[in-house]
Amino acid sequence: MPLAAWAFVKPVRVLAPQLEGLACYGLVCVDDPAHRAKATTLYGDAVRFVQASVGAMRTTPRALFCSTPACSEKFGLNRRNAYTVGTFALVIGDRGWQPYYVRHELIHHLQNERLGSIRNSFLKPVWFREGMAYSLSEDPRRPLPEPLQGYRSEFEAWFRQIGLARLWGEAEKL
Repeated sequence: MPLAAWAFVKPVRVLAPQLEGLACYGLVCVDDPAHRAKATTLYGDAVRFVQASVGAMRTTPRALFCSTPACSEKFGLNRRNAYTVGTFALVIGDRGWQPYYVRHELIHHLQNERLGSIRNSFLKPVWFREGMAYSLSEDPRRPLPEPLQGYRSEFEAWFRQIGLARLWGEAEKL
């Protein structure tokens, strides 16, 4: 069973990225050590941004940075640029090395910490989960393709009414 999970459920691979050829330096793992400094800077800047502008994280997750399509494929990033695995890790693909992508995934991490991974993923509205991540990460792409732009717009309208001070309390009620 564990071997089947490793082969077919690629997010499981975040548990031991070294087995997929990544080198880890503290919380940052890279497929090419030549990109270590850039990955470390992107991650550190994103952590500081999210902590200061969205909310304090209880823990900081491991961050896996793939600089090649082959690495991205190993972690299941065929059509996505990045994803978050609960409160454990985030994976940034070869097309996701932008500050707003890393901040976006850290916002999902924070949502999972504050609201619970299962509750956040299955019981909170998509407009909240994705709209918050696109909006508060300061993703510069405007407009986003639909339905993502709609999620961001709906979140921003809701957020204008409640503000940062009430964000998590009101998120609990959704």
